[in-house]
Amino acid sequence: MQAYVLITAQVSQVKEALQGLKQIEGVKKVDAVTGPYDIIALVEGENMNVIGEMVVSKIQNVPGVSRTLTCLIVEA
Repeated sequence: MQAYVLITAQVSQVKEALQGLKQIEGVKKVDAVTGPYDIIALVEGENMNVIGEMVVSKIQNVPGVSRTLTCLIVEA
């Protein structure tokens, strides 16, 4: 299962957050973007519970990450 995680970063900490996110197992791609979010990450896990745990215990604890919104991919 895959999901996009839309991430708001703290001011001037986007680069640090990007580097931290790239180190997390299950994070397949991370991009800095313009618009209401600063970073979009493509994550992958066995099921919805694994993805949820990754977001709550790992992604949200990366220095510079202030808020996340997870969008599960239902059809690719």
